[in-house]
Amino acid sequence: MRRIIGVDPGISTTGYGVIESDGDAISVITWGAISPPSKKTIHVRLGVLYDGIKDIIDRYNPTEFAIEEAFYRNNAKTVLVLGQARGVVMLAAAHQGLPCYEYSPRKIKMSVVGNGNASKEQVQYMVASILEMEKTPEKHDVTDALATALCHLHQPEAIAA
Repeated sequence: MRRIIGVDPGISTTGYGVIESDGDAISVITWGAISPPSKKTIHVRLGVLYDGIKDIIDRYNPTEFAIEEAFYRNNAKTVLVLGQARGVVMLAAAHQGLPCYEYSPRKIKMSVVGNGNASKEQVQYMVASILEMEKTPEKHDVTDALATALCHLHQPEAIAA
């Protein structure tokens, strides 16, 4: 039995999703988003992300942690803040002893949709379809996190980051 937490990190919203597979069936355990208060200082917001991911890990006991790699943007400050958000959620996983695996957005889309250039809507549709979800998450951060977990599940020999 494998239980994987997928994370799509961000300082405004960090999506997460926990899936479980027994080899034949895949089920969703939980999903959601952590949205630190935007008016707080960066260190407080990072603390909220750390505590939130740690709480999810403690509550649902995943055995593996998969995270979407950062993709580079033109704004250096945005890249720095995203790196800080990624760092604290990866630290939460490390403190819980979870192996951490990273996947590019293109690889995740290819794994879930079959097209590395798929739109957010296509990823959302396929995640809901694969996981047979009655309710589709509205936030793309959440479906991206679930897609990251699914991508990891389908890797034959994942190597921890």
